[in-house]
Amino acid sequence: MLTKFETKSNRVKGLSFHGKRPWILASLHSGVIQLWDYRMGTLIDKFDEHDGPVRGVHFHNSQPLFVSGGDDYKIKVWNYKLHRCLFTLLGHLDYIRTVQFHHENPWIVSASDDQTIRIWNWQSRTCISVLTGHNHYVMCALFHPKEDLVVSASLDQTVRVWDIGALKKKAGSPVDDILRLGQMNTDFFGGVDAVVKYVLEGHDRGVNWASFHPTLPLIVSGADDRQVKIWRMNDAKAWEVDTLRGHLNNVSCVLFHARQEIIVSNSEDKSIRVWDSTKRTVIQSFRREHDRFWILASHPEVNLLAAGHDSGMMVFKLERERPAFSVSGDSLYYVKDRFLRFYDYSTQKDTQVIPFRRPGSSSLNQGPKTLSYSPTENAVLICSDIDGGSYELFIVPKDSFSRGDTVQEAKRGAGGSAFFVARNRFAVLEKSSNQVLVKNLKNEIVKKIAIPVVTDAIFYAGTGNLLCRGEDRLIIFDLQQRIVLGDLQTSLVRYVVWSTDMESIALLSKHSVIIADKKLVHRCTLHETIRVKSGAWDENGVFIYTTLTHIKYCLPNGDSGIIRTLDVPLYITKIFGNTIFCLDRDGKIRPIVIDSTEYIFKLALLRKRHDHVMSMIRNSALCGQAMIAYLQNKGFPEVALHFVKDERTRFNLALESGSIQTAVDSAKEIDEKDHWYRLGVEALRQGNAGIVEYAYQRTKNFERLSFLYLLTGKLDKLSKMMKIAETQNDIMGQFHNALYLGNIQERVKVLENAGHVPLAYITASVHGLHDVAGRLAAELGDSIPSLPEGRSASLLVPPSPILSGGDWPLLRVTKGIFEGGLGNAHEEYEEAADADWGEDLDIVDVENLQNGDISMVLEDGEVHEENDEGGWEYEDLELPPDIDTPNAATNARASIFVAPTTGMPVSQIWVQKSSLAAEHAAAGNFDTAMRLLSRQLGIRNFTPLKTIFTDLHMGSHTYLRAFTSAPVISIAVERGWSESASPNVRGPPALFFNFSQLEEKLKAGYKATTAGKLTEALRHFLGILQTIPLIVVETRREVDEVKELIIIAKEYVLGLQMELKRRELKDIDPVRQQELAAYFTHCNLQVPHLRLALMTAMSVCYKAGNLSTAANFSRRLLETNPTNENQARTARQVLQAAERNMKDTSQLNYDFRNPFVVCGATYVPIYRGQKNVSCPYCGSHFVPPQEGQLCNVCDLAVVGSDASGLLCSPSQVR
Repeated sequence: MLTKFETKSNRVKGLSFHGKRPWILASLHSGVIQLWDYRMGTLIDKFDEHDGPVRGVHFHNSQPLFVSGGDDYKIKVWNYKLHRCLFTLLGHLDYIRTVQFHHENPWIVSASDDQTIRIWNWQSRTCISVLTGHNHYVMCALFHPKEDLVVSASLDQTVRVWDIGALKKKAGSPVDDILRLGQMNTDFFGGVDAVVKYVLEGHDRGVNWASFHPTLPLIVSGADDRQVKIWRMNDAKAWEVDTLRGHLNNVSCVLFHARQEIIVSNSEDKSIRVWDSTKRTVIQSFRREHDRFWILASHPEVNLLAAGHDSGMMVFKLERERPAFSVSGDSLYYVKDRFLRFYDYSTQKDTQVIPFRRPGSSSLNQGPKTLSYSPTENAVLICSDIDGGSYELFIVPKDSFSRGDTVQEAKRGAGGSAFFVARNRFAVLEKSSNQVLVKNLKNEIVKKIAIPVVTDAIFYAGTGNLLCRGEDRLIIFDLQQRIVLGDLQTSLVRYVVWSTDMESIALLSKHSVIIADKKLVHRCTLHETIRVKSGAWDENGVFIYTTLTHIKYCLPNGDSGIIRTLDVPLYITKIFGNTIFCLDRDGKIRPIVIDSTEYIFKLALLRKRHDHVMSMIRNSALCGQAMIAYLQNKGFPEVALHFVKDERTRFNLALESGSIQTAVDSAKEIDEKDHWYRLGVEALRQGNAGIVEYAYQRTKNFERLSFLYLLTGKLDKLSKMMKIAETQNDIMGQFHNALYLGNIQERVKVLENAGHVPLAYITASVHGLHDVAGRLAAELGDSIPSLPEGRSASLLVPPSPILSGGDWPLLRVTKGIFEGGLGNAHEEYEEAADADWGEDLDIVDVENLQNGDISMVLEDGEVHEENDEGGWEYEDLELPPDIDTPNAATNARASIFVAPTTGMPVSQIWVQKSSLAAEHAAAGNFDTAMRLLSRQLGIRNFTPLKTIFTDLHMGSHTYLRAFTSAPVISIAVERGWSESASPNVRGPPALFFNFSQLEEKLKAGYKATTAGKLTEALRHFLGILQTIPLIVVETRREVDEVKELIIIAKEYVLGLQMELKRRELKDIDPVRQQELAAYFTHCNLQVPHLRLALMTAMSVCYKAGNLSTAANFSRRLLETNPTNENQARTARQVLQAAERNMKDTSQLNYDFRNPFVVCGATYVPIYRGQKNVSCPYCGSHFVPPQEGQLCNVCDLAVVGSDASGLLCSPSQVR
């Protein structure tokens, strides 16, 4: 038995296969009906409306319907597409055992414990016939697959066959059924619509099941007498043919196999038995340990069976259906119907070669499993599972190709696997001794070779070599040298496919394909959700394989895709160009023509065959989101651009590939502010000032436009921008433009008009405009602002531009490999160095316009593209004639040495790739590290971090002295470096500090606190707080640990600071001393340290006469169950003394009943509900007046400042 699918559920009482889809219905004893996809192994749907067990269920053969019958006396018809019950048929008076649709008519037959069988019309939703005659529960009723018959089985020990021919003749419209209801009721106990044809008596106990043979006039039945009986019938009578004995308990279900001459039965003895229907003997028996079987179902089209039992159900096949075949050059040898056949691919001619006898066997799965062919000797080896594994050797005579009828006596032998390893030698695996026997064509042993690993199968691996399959690995073994040539860890490999040049191998498992080279060096693995069936290599080195439902491809780099879907499973034998030759399960050769454009295109990209790629882009109909996504993921956005029609997608791809002109065209079509802004950013990155200007004009982004004109030195346009700002009453814009232009008079005018007369006076005075300054002084009168004495003023005047530039090469955009060679592709936008888009997109004169009456959006026609200009005008350089620039490709061994270009420093790569402050500090870029810390944690005081910064930088570099006259060479040290790593890929810097060091510091801090060395403990905890900002960890879990450590360190720093402050106040301020001791007990400390703090607070308050407060501390101390007996005794004594006189002599700012946090600067309680501010780094709380001050706890961050949060792991960035 080959189990294909199993479920675990409540007891399964009914099963039904769908005719076309890989679905099966299972009705459960719990009342649920499950719909499973047995190929994918998934539960599709559940139907739960029956009250009690559902014993019968059946799919309609063409409509999206199924019917169910249960112990609630109801028959329900469901539509599985609508996921609901359409209607319920009522009429039975007891449990319903089985239900079934008729294969042609709109009928349902049902059997019930009310001793009747009913036939219903599901279209008119009425009962059209009641079959009475059984005098006990009717256990089953089924239609004949072709004739007008019904068979039923009952616990009255009989099987009845009913003729429903008269019912079929009367069947008309639904109206007729309704008219006939009255008549049906009158002849309820003896209607002529359905009459008993035969009553089959022979079982000694109640009969549980009876079913027809699909084609022959046979019936099989199973009963509580543990027997299976076969009955034959003709037009006149029916009689018992034979009895099959062997089951040890009630037979639950029995049926004929649709394709083979076998009967399958199952029983409450926990077994399924397979019987030979001609020899009447048991072929095979399958048994479960604890589960009784209840129901069987067979697939109407495919060779599948299903069985339901106490804890679920299983879908299985009795025999393998894969045909044995072997490809040799342009020919195929395969086995079909006990004949060896020959197929010529070139002529597509199929010939019968020789018949071969199968020995009589008493079990299933004895057909040919593998076939091996030796072309020089014309010999064929056929392996099967007969007698635990055996082979047959045939020498095919040349003349038999014409006749194919000569029966040969084969040479036989035992062995699990056998195939030719040389011209006239074949290898056989002897599992018992773990040896390979090499035999000649006379079937004589030539040599025995022990295999170094325990092997359960061997495969061909070239002349003289074997592939040996172990439990979890595969090895290549050389039979001559007796050495292992290759080894690969893999799951159970079922089939092996070599490429024609024997350089590559595909290993097919049940749900995976592994590609390796001839030495078993792994290349890639593909995982499939449904079973992999076969495969072959095409001439391009692409592996084509089939699953149950698809033909797929696998490229050498592991990329895969679907070529086409399959209706039935096929086994690929050979691939010629676009034609795949397959064998189906019936042994028929089926050539399939496929479209290989997609995988050939991807292969050309992979192998950098750019001429092929361009040719395919021009001539093929490649398209689709999947192809565009693939090209994007593989780093070919410029290629994807040629497949895309959607302007938004084109715009994104153009930006990604740096194709700025295509992006401009798409932005014009889309014409949205966001797209113009993104275009401006990309153009600025490339240094294309003209397009930046155009993008800013389209979005009316005047501020950016003014700044661009300042950078490019276009003062005339700046002055126009100032006039525009004036017309739009944009005072700030006007002032900025005046500032950029260095126009003092305009600045004074703007300030004066805005009402800032003192500022206007100062500006005029400083810049020497004395007449204007005098006029403004008269206006100001007595409130003239005084200028600082003894200061030399620096004038806010920008430097005059030396050269008014257009584009500048910020980013060198190299021309793509596909650009220029593609038809209909836009030419790359290139502009001469002195070109100026702004001149063409001139802003209109605004002298006489009213406010706001100006439009900056220009017509597309105003953009003049100078496509015939010559790039950057390099040819205009007047070079002296004696300079000759060498051509790099003319002669590789030319005498001129071209120095290699300088690579990017590792420290720069670290800075570009990382957002972690520690890695910037390690790279020596302290400025960006400080900016990152300021932004992430609000840190402003970097003095405590100075040594940590320098340690990080020094620790991430090592220094070599090559020789005395050369400078010291600095070498970057990378984190996690290994010899196998690519030299072109730079890892992150090795860091001097790590998390484990902080854990050691934490332990040292705890130890010092316990010992009472509070100053030393404070130094340890403060060190932890000041090191954490420059720590890097790998995982999210470690990030959480770091954040937890900040909280721990913060609590201890605050507590220790308060305790040290309390000790300073000893004998000076007893009230404040008591408050600080009390606050210390509310810090989140370890239990031993909390006990010490409580002990101190209790002692201080008791001595000061605050007995009530001391009692509170003693209670809290006793609640911690102190292990030190002295502490416990003292606490009890204080509690007893306080209870006699529960009074406090002095009032403290301390209310233990009201939750509070302690201010980190003033050490006063901030009770719940009161306003407070916190440190963005350590989280310490402060009273509002402390906002903007440096945090007293961590000594790093500014209280109340904005921060994005701690960033200490690459996983947070990902």
